[in-house]
Amino acid sequence: MESVELKINGRIYPLQIEKNWTLLFVLREVLGLTGTKCGCGTNDCGACRVIVDGTAKNSCCLIARKLEGCEIETIEGLARGNELHPIQKAYIEAGAVQCGFCTPGMIMSTKALLDANPDPTEAEIREALSHNLCRCTGYVKIVEAVKLAAKWMREEALKQV
Repeated sequence: MESVELKINGRIYPLQIEKNWTLLFVLREVLGLTGTKCGCGTNDCGACRVIVDGTAKNSCCLIARKLEGCEIETIEGLARGNELHPIQKAYIEAGAVQCGFCTPGMIMSTKALLDANPDPTEAEIREALSHNLCRCTGYVKIVEAVKLAAKWMREEALKQV
């Protein structure tokens, strides 16, 4: 076992972990943050997507101990109390939530995109989501949700000015 501190959703977690444990394993099995899903375990489906230092990454292939000092965001970190994040609201409004299994990873990819580019084109949206697999839809409603979230977030940013 190795001592590490991981910063997840703004909170520091002092942990004792094995050197080969993935971030996905630590999130789900050690910390009980089960919103991040294990879909394939082979870096292919994106169900385990989280944001590390502003970039969406698959947590199934990240060695947890190597992330000390990084900012890690999971789906659990988006809502503020009972208030959903605008991206979460947009996914619901657009009907982009089917079975829900891929949704946390899709939302985290969306957040990374919109944090970096608040007004993406449809091509940029599709590229950002290209690492996430959904077996329920043709992605039309998911792309609509991202566009809606971007619109709402831009409107909210203008109110702040």
